[in-house]
Amino acid sequence: MEKGPLAGVLVDRFERMPRQLQLAARFVLDHPQDVALMSMREQAHLAGVSHTTMMRLARWVGLDGYEDMRSLYAKAIRTSAEPALPGRREDGDGGCSMVGVVAATLTAQIARLGEVENAMQLMAAASVLAASRNLFSLGLRGEYPVAQHFAYTLSRLGRQAVVLDAAGGLGIDALRGAGKGDAVLAVGIEPYCRATIETVRHAARQGIAVVAITDSRVSPLASTAKESVIVTSSSQSFFKSIAPAVAASEILAALIAVKSGMNVDEVVKDTERQLAELDVFWKPTRQRAGAGESPAKRLESG
Repeated sequence: MEKGPLAGVLVDRFERMPRQLQLAARFVLDHPQDVALMSMREQAHLAGVSHTTMMRLARWVGLDGYEDMRSLYAKAIRTSAEPALPGRREDGDGGCSMVGVVAATLTAQIARLGEVENAMQLMAAASVLAASRNLFSLGLRGEYPVAQHFAYTLSRLGRQAVVLDAAGGLGIDALRGAGKGDAVLAVGIEPYCRATIETVRHAARQGIAVVAITDSRVSPLASTAKESVIVTSSSQSFFKSIAPAVAASEILAALIAVKSGMNVDEVVKDTERQLAELDVFWKPTRQRAGAGESPAKRLESG
């Protein structure tokens, strides 16, 4: 079950809800399977609210009580073909069980990106990014590797994306002069970095199209973005995972290449040729031109 039967109503009414109801609604939006399978008190504990708040949420969407909401989600999960993610197992075999559980969870989360709804999100997001004049990439703290990898992957395909991060806090300076016709891919997973949200809101005010990779339909990035790709960040380990976000960024890069009409094979060959001329990557000694010479000496003789 990718999203619950009340997802549309909850998203539409989210901004008008009191803060406590927003916490409850976000839990329901982000964990539809748990709504069907866990008790109301367990859900309230995980959402960080009281059980009466969960009951108020049910009445907010027009139901008589929370059991009515659970019944709706239970019916949806019975008719869903989506396999449940593997549960956490006890680590009684030196960690091998944990390895299997974490790997299986990540595999299932990444595979979900190929489902119809998620694929449509990715294609819509790629259309916005591919049509941009100037393209930027933003992700701070834990999400920085996603933004950097997106820009690096695009560079190998002949398209440049400026990463909005630099020593001394100068990264946002790259947005000077940017506006309508430009786009930024912003990555944000809870807890959201304040600077990421502020930069995205500034970009939107400047007319820059924002595309988000984020973990909820009601995240502060999704509320600002023109298009959003929703990924799962939950983990069977003790931290939030960026693996699905990295996979989404790679898919976006591939789609941008296709939508831009470039000859990918030729572009990649040309990129690899230039990198080989610069001697960027290590090769066995017998394959290296000028083996035994220092890079400086090869430059002098070249």
